[in-house]
Amino acid sequence: MSSRREFRSWLNRARDDEGGISLYGLLLTVSVAMIGGYAIDVSNVMTDRTLLQNSADAAAHAAILTREYETADVARVEALSVTEENMPGDFFGGVLDTTDIVFGTWNGITRTFVANAASRGAVQVVLNQTSDNSNPVKTYLLDLVGFNLWDVSVTSTFIAYDPTCFMEGFVADDVVDLQSNNAFFNGFCIHSNTHVSMNSNNYFEPGTVVSMPDLADLDVPNSGFETNEGLQDALRVGSYHIRIVQRIDEIIALVDEPGSIYYPDYIAGATRRLNKNTIAASDIMSGRVHYWTCPSGRGTVANGTLVQNVVIVSDCEIKFGSGVQVENSVIVTTNTSAKSFNSPSGFILGKNDNCAVGGGSQLVTMGGMNFAANLEVYGSQLLAVGDIEFAARADGMQGTAMVSGSTISGTSNMSMGLCETGMEDNFQSKYFRMVN
Repeated sequence: MSSRREFRSWLNRARDDEGGISLYGLLLTVSVAMIGGYAIDVSNVMTDRTLLQNSADAAAHAAILTREYETADVARVEALSVTEENMPGDFFGGVLDTTDIVFGTWNGITRTFVANAASRGAVQVVLNQTSDNSNPVKTYLLDLVGFNLWDVSVTSTFIAYDPTCFMEGFVADDVVDLQSNNAFFNGFCIHSNTHVSMNSNNYFEPGTVVSMPDLADLDVPNSGFETNEGLQDALRVGSYHIRIVQRIDEIIALVDEPGSIYYPDYIAGATRRLNKNTIAASDIMSGRVHYWTCPSGRGTVANGTLVQNVVIVSDCEIKFGSGVQVENSVIVTTNTSAKSFNSPSGFILGKNDNCAVGGGSQLVTMGGMNFAANLEVYGSQLLAVGDIEFAARADGMQGTAMVSGSTISGTSNMSMGLCETGMEDNFQSKYFRMVN
């Protein structure tokens, strides 16, 4: 009897389907597990890809930033260092190799990168987490079905460029203040990191740019758009970190150093020292660097002097006499007065050569500039930590670049236009952006 009861108990348990699963249920469970595993692993690989892309962007930016003044090898080392900080090799493996940091040029129209080892204009960086690189992204749940690795590669391309406003135009960290009866022609740029202020009867040809961070801050009379033809169409929103002003001390320190990027090619290497308050044409020798010290602290370039093919390094407050012309030269001063460069009337900066190559000049100061009427600028640049001020009838139709760490103030009856050529020797500080 006992054996029969045990058999029936066993048979009842065998027939009990509680807790069982059908074939369909089994397949459904496996499918859900695979989908869940796929979702988890895809999320994981996307997280890794984002980190990889961010690291590639940081590496490319570091490379192009360093390449502005350094060799390609130094720039590659910097890119590798930044990548190691973001994705340590001990954990991620070697995601970046020097051969994956390539300098070249970027065609914005075709959006193509062309390798050129000598170029400073663009860089392309590729980061890899792949099987070939021995550091693929590993899966977790998909490993159960034999899919255990993801290959991930990303590319970042950065370019260096010169904003148009810095090439030809007025750029100030503070206000750009213009008066009336001025004309600005196609391509000329007026930018303030604060606001632009002007009176009436100014003309802005189509293609002119007037920019500031907030257009609501534009300071014009109530009838400003009616009395300033073309102004409304010229307005743009924008802000710049004015890098070139922050390099004025560097320019002054290195402009006389052979081999530096600021050293002009028309200097033969010889130097000359001047210790006097007034200099004339007989004191200036073409092809030389001149160190000018003024016993009184103030120096004058005598009326009618032609300054040509020279570098002058000074700590004086320098006055350019009437009719002084500076061609193909760089004059720098560490003087910090508001009128560290000044002239009474009729100062000519650059050669009036219809935008031909060469002939332009650069004035660079740790202070400010103040010019009376009839300032003429041809293919030339004025850089100042302080204010740049100039009076009526200024003429910059053939290439003017003024950059101030403070304000730019101009009065009336000036004409400013685009030259595009003949500005090759102007000092620039590159800006960078990602293009791919």
